[in-house]
Amino acid sequence: MKIGIVCYPTFGGSGVVATELGIALAKKGHKVHFITYSQPTRLDFFNENLFYHEVEIRTYPLFQYPPYELALASTLVNVIQYEQLDLLHVHYAIPHASAAYMAKQILKTSGIEIPVITTLHGTDITLVGKDASYEPVVTFSINQSDGVTAVSNDLKEDTYSHFDITKSIEVIPNFIDLQKFKKQKKDHFKTAICPEGEKLIVHTSNFRKVKRVEDVVKIFRNIRQKISAKLLLVGDGPERNHIETLCRELEICNEVRFLGKLEAVEEVLSVADLFIMPSEKESFGLAALEAMACEVPVISTNTGGLPELMIDGKTGYMSDVGDIESMSKNALRILSDEHLSTFKRGALNRARDFDVHNILPIYEDYYREITEKSHKSMAR
Repeated sequence: MKIGIVCYPTFGGSGVVATELGIALAKKGHKVHFITYSQPTRLDFFNENLFYHEVEIRTYPLFQYPPYELALASTLVNVIQYEQLDLLHVHYAIPHASAAYMAKQILKTSGIEIPVITTLHGTDITLVGKDASYEPVVTFSINQSDGVTAVSNDLKEDTYSHFDITKSIEVIPNFIDLQKFKKQKKDHFKTAICPEGEKLIVHTSNFRKVKRVEDVVKIFRNIRQKISAKLLLVGDGPERNHIETLCRELEICNEVRFLGKLEAVEEVLSVADLFIMPSEKESFGLAALEAMACEVPVISTNTGGLPELMIDGKTGYMSDVGDIESMSKNALRILSDEHLSTFKRGALNRARDFDVHNILPIYEDYYREITEKSHKSMAR
């Protein structure tokens, strides 16, 4: 098939999943065209079936803000028309689904019918989409899509409960490439960070309030009161300055390192002993899955889609949001020498369920289902 993929080209989960999906599809022989404003961060290798089309955003004195949605819709029209795409798959409802609808209507005037699948990833529904100024457009765009998927049952139910959705939503979970995300021999890295054999704890996120990075630091402080440990914080965002200040107040700066944004996060995860995800809300928990694939057990909250990923007592432990004492106690249990290896095996075994080779066929079947429905509709 010739497939167009629209996504945000950033470190966020939706962009990562969309890019990895396109790469996997290209390896299967599909022609995949990425359409976005800059090259996705993980689209970093050559494949004859991968193509990238940049959305050119021009500024004019008349506009206070560049009209990205219009530029995207116009680019979609051109790419679909001249590359003769069979399907358009847009990730994140705002503004990709509405731009896809606009492009679809324009193409109809030229006798071209393009089926559109919209994948909901999380904050496009749970945060931005609930904004009253966006809700009508989000609802309309989802309902006008030919197919709709969500990354977890929790996100699916959240969408139905907050929007007047008439379309059926297919749940297709996020996935992991176990050839990329796997434990690597990085003993020299572990020795450099933990020269005295300390346990290594990792957290990765975009440092927004919803990620509750402050809880990570407080849990780590509690762990350090019992055992020797180091903390690596991967990522960046609006809460970073606050977290740095908190580390100074708790007098743990020498044991905490801020690594910023990393593309090869799997190298850090390869030497980690524990991953902490105390988020207020996670529609799936892709960062936790990446950790598990690298044989790292996870301490997480029991919110959103995390219970669909985690197996409590096997891959790690789940606690209520904000229950720092429970998460600290569970972390120490995992990190004990008698339990750590068992939890590492449990994390990897669960990650295998979400291997890309298991999830990709589900997407391919859904693509065929939606395109066949579209062709039948055109034949009427």
